[in-house]
Amino acid sequence: MKAVLEHLPPEPEESFVVKAFEYPFFPTPWHFHPEYEIVLVQESSGKRFIGDSISDFYAGDLAFIGPDLPHLYRNDDSYYENDKASSKAAKSIVVHFLEKSLGPNFHTLPEAKNINILFARSQLGLDIHGHTKTECIEMLQKMLSLKGLPRWIKLIEILLLLSESTELTPISQSYMVGKNEAESVRMNRIFEFVMHNFKNEICIGEVADLVNLSPNSFSRYFSQRTRKSFINFVNEVRLNHATKLLQENTKSVAEICFECGFNNLSNFNRQFKNKYQINPLAYNRQFHK
Repeated sequence: MKAVLEHLPPEPEESFVVKAFEYPFFPTPWHFHPEYEIVLVQESSGKRFIGDSISDFYAGDLAFIGPDLPHLYRNDDSYYENDKASSKAAKSIVVHFLEKSLGPNFHTLPEAKNINILFARSQLGLDIHGHTKTECIEMLQKMLSLKGLPRWIKLIEILLLLSESTELTPISQSYMVGKNEAESVRMNRIFEFVMHNFKNEICIGEVADLVNLSPNSFSRYFSQRTRKSFINFVNEVRLNHATKLLQENTKSVAEICFECGFNNLSNFNRQFKNKYQINPLAYNRQFHK
């Protein structure tokens, strides 16, 4: 799967893009683009990579992503199974816009102060929650039926809503900027390999060979671009998967430990507590309480 610097061209006489998508699975790999992006997942689930963050996404997930912040929505493995009878679908509403879409001097207006702050915060990506999410989703759905100036006004209303909300939280812990398509291709190969193999033991040399680097060069390359070591990244994927299995509540902690690629229960418990400040059994009980 080739990664691209994604570009969604606007329709004639439109200054920005609003589209509803439906696929068997989300096809766009690890990518970045100069536009701001508002993305609503209407249907499907999987893993979401935004900057240095790894998390699950489900229907209703709503995020605001700043320019050139690398990101990837990868569906659960079941979405990639070649089953034409499957009723699963990956649906989303996506808005792409540039600052110039708002007008050449919009950012200089005193009334745009809060929106300019919102744009600066979006460099880390922003999760949208609570009543703000509910209201924003209604606006996005309405926007799909609008054209011309009413559609543009609705975008301003959404940005005003987000700029005044306290229900936005940063996604990435550090600032990251996509650099070029070749790097995206390489990073996507790494991500796909990890997602297919994190339940097994992973050798750094094997992944380094995949992207034509020596193990030492690969380790430096990966940490420079993700702000974390490759081992920490793999363990974060494993721990994230463990939380999902604990929420499903169909397996014991020991079973989850080994299914997620950990070969030592005490190590699993220690790493889980380091990341979530609670041990797996307590997490399970708290979630289902």
